Amino acid sequence: MEGNFQEGGFTIPSKGLYPFQWKWDSAFIAIGFAHYDIEKAKMEIRTLLDAQWENGFIPHIIFHTENDSYFPGADFHRSELHPQSSKKYRSTGMTQPPVTGFVLQEMYRIAEDKESMLAFIKEQIAKVYQNHTYFYANRDPNDEGLVYIYHNWESGTDNSPVWDDIWETMNPPEYEFERKDTTHVDASQRPSKREYDHYLHLIDIAKEHRYNDDKIAELSPFLVQDPLFNAMLIKSNQALLELYELIGGYEFEKANLMAWQKKSIENFNTKLFDPELGAYVHYDLRNNRLIRHISSSSFSPLYANIPNQERAEILVKTMMDKFGGDDKYLCASFDPKSERFNPRKYWRGPVWINMNWMLYYGLKNYGFDEVAKRIKNDSIALIERDGFFEYFDCRKDNGETTRIGYGGGDFSWSAALLIDLLKT
Repeated sequence: MEGNFQEGGFTIPSKGLYPFQWKWDSAFIAIGFAHYDIEKAKMEIRTLLDAQWENGFIPHIIFHTENDSYFPGADFHRSELHPQSSKKYRSTGMTQPPVTGFVLQEMYRIAEDKESMLAFIKEQIAKVYQNHTYFYANRDPNDEGLVYIYHNWESGTDNSPVWDDIWETMNPPEYEFERKDTTHVDASQRPSKREYDHYLHLIDIAKEHRYNDDKIAELSPFLVQDPLFNAMLIKSNQALLELYELIGGYEFEKANLMAWQKKSIENFNTKLFDPELGAYVHYDLRNNRLIRHISSSSFSPLYANIPNQERAEILVKTMMDKFGGDDKYLCASFDPKSERFNPRKYWRGPVWINMNWMLYYGLKNYGFDEVAKRIKNDSIALIERDGFFEYFDCRKDNGETTRIGYGGGDFSWSAALLIDLLKT
């Protein structure tokens, strides 16, 4: 973590592969810093929120520096096309899961000096609330309390097999570009060239309309209500409510948050739960259909207290039946029993520490202490065995005689969240 911290007051996820500031990475990193360097934790969040647009939007990458080791960079994304984008920072025109609300609450939980941390939260909380206002005002065209993402990168689960169903409905042009990620990481662990064509095409559509949310909702072929993204918003809504109670006042904000919560949780449970699969799934708004695949995102509602106890038991049974074999570490990012499963390839099967961290706390919420303990122990075992990597093979025996993790090395959130897990 110290090695990845930058002079500009933020932490890169991993040297070479990810040379800028990522939204949800920074938030998880702040949790780790809060355990041993509270001022760095505050700086991480302050720097992230400083890049917020005038409409409340927080971009998924902030390009603090010029660096040609990452594609697509600032010149491709052209955030300045949006009239309310940050004038201080160049960024992308897409976002990532809205985790900053619950991260502020986690920082308060961890901080020894509660008074100082509450003062920091009072300084920053309006920006997080404005981010939530942005989502419900601009990303919820059906007024369901369920917001959409218009790009797979907004989900955080970049190349999940879930998106394959959408790629089949698209035929983007062939782009000519130089991949930078595969100079740092084995290409077999990364998305394909054709997948990148889809990714870039979606950005071009958004740019064509100056990142206007209404136009994106009308025209983008990728328009998805993601259970992970919406669960993180609901979890952060609840965190903001509880933080406002601590601060005192803010009745208008609390009333809005409570109204959002009621609608969001009700429609989340009604629309996104697939009783036949026993899991929450994604909904394709463009084609008006459920995308019926089970992923680690399917279980993220446990962290946000969305299901009732009976449904939580169904979720845990599904998780253990599909993902919990004795030959595997919990929890793979995609259904190991699916033909689309790939235990080495990014979000198509590997274990991710940030997802395990959320599932650990979510399982404890509902009293599944033994499964929670297994997820915690599996996370620690993977890092001890394979190193501080970005993602990990879920198979206990993967046939590799010299085994390491996959993706970026010395990966910041793997370190940060390990610190928190070791403290619990």
